[in-house]
Amino acid sequence: MNNRLKALRAERQWSQEDLAGRLAVSRQTINAIENGRYDPSLPLAFQMSRLFDLPIEAIFQYEPDQPG
Repeated sequence: MNNRLKALRAERQWSQEDLAGRLAVSRQTINAIENGRYDPSLPLAFQMSRLFDLPIEAIFQYEPDQPG
């Protein structure tokens, strides 16, 4: 799943630590989400949506795996 989390965070001049604190998760969680190594839970995605005042679809874009 692709996401705009890093860009949205940068627009607000927040560090990964700042965003993590606002969402009550670890900085490592934010890093993993930004780098596509972890997909957030639905409650966390909704929390991000509220924090950025954007619909979830404006933050995350689902791209199904392409057949090899």
